[in-house]
Amino acid sequence: MPVDEMTTLGRRDRKKRQTRAALAAAALRLVAERGLDQVTVEEISEAADVSARTFFNYFPTKDDALVGDSEGDRERVLRALAAVPPEQPALEALRRAFIEAVEEAQGDAELWQLRLRVVTQHPVLLGRLVTGNATTERALIEAVAARTGLSGDEAYPALVVGVAGAALRTAMIRWSTGGAGPLTALLDEAFAAVAAGLPDPRTG
Repeated sequence: MPVDEMTTLGRRDRKKRQTRAALAAAALRLVAERGLDQVTVEEISEAADVSARTFFNYFPTKDDALVGDSEGDRERVLRALAAVPPEQPALEALRRAFIEAVEEAQGDAELWQLRLRVVTQHPVLLGRLVTGNATTERALIEAVAARTGLSGDEAYPALVVGVAGAALRTAMIRWSTGGAGPLTALLDEAFAAVAAGLPDPRTG
C-alpha cells in the first residue's frame, strides 16, 4: 500500500476515533446533568457537532454510547494478552493485558469516572455492561485455556479470569471515587493481593 494511502487511512481512523469519543463524552455529560430519560440522540449529536445519522454510524442506541466500546476493549485486551510471553503465569498475563486499557482510562480520567458514576446512577445500563463483559470473559477464558493447554470447560481458566476480572472491577470502583490513587497503582495492588492468596490482614 502506498505511503500516502496509508496516511489517509490513518487520518480516517483517527477521525473516527475522535468522533466516537466526542459522542460518548457528550452523551455522558448530558445524562449526568439531566438524567437518562431527559436526553435524546438528537441532543447528543448536536452537542458533539454531528448529525443524528452520524450518531447511528457509531452507536445503535443512546445507551451504547454511555457504556463504551465493549467490543473494541475486548479486542485490545485479547491482543495484549496474546503479546504476553507464554511462560508468564496466567494471572500475571491477565494483569499485563489489562494495563493498556487501564492506562487509556487513566489518561482520560474525568470521562471514565463520569461513565462509572452514570452507570451507577442508572442501573438499567448495567444490563449492557453485563452482556459485554460476559462475552469478554468467555473470550478470555478460551485464551487462558489455550495458554495453559487446558480445555475451556475446565475450572482453572474460568477461575483465573473471574478472579482477574474481580481485581480489575475493584480497582475501577475504588478509582471512581477520585481519592484512592492512580488506577494503575490500584490495579497492581488488587492483583498483588490476589497473587498473595488474600491473606487475612488481621494476621499480618
